[in-house]
Amino acid sequence: MALTEDDVRAIANYATIALDDTELTEMTAYLNNAVEMLEPVLAYGDQDVEPTFHSIGDLANVMRSDCADAERALPTEEALANAGASREGQFRVPSILGGGE
Repeated sequence: MALTEDDVRAIANYATIALDDTELTEMTAYLNNAVEMLEPVLAYGDQDVEPTFHSIGDLANVMRSDCADAERALPTEEALANAGASREGQFRVPSILGGGE
């Protein structure tokens, strides 16, 4: 199925690309050549191929649990000892978005 200049114009409009008449003709030929190069892929039977969603199969993220390590945890008072400012056990920093205290 060959693309027409109207098809390419619609694609260009959707992609907000301005094409003059010469560019439209060139782009139509270019896209039709690209589609033609992909035609051999259609020759392969895909009826018996199960769709895949990830190339590695049953890949899963391996992450540690998000919990405090009692042996390595720094006591709050010690963590805040050199802080410029703190309030209610938390570091206090200047607002970067404005409007806050």
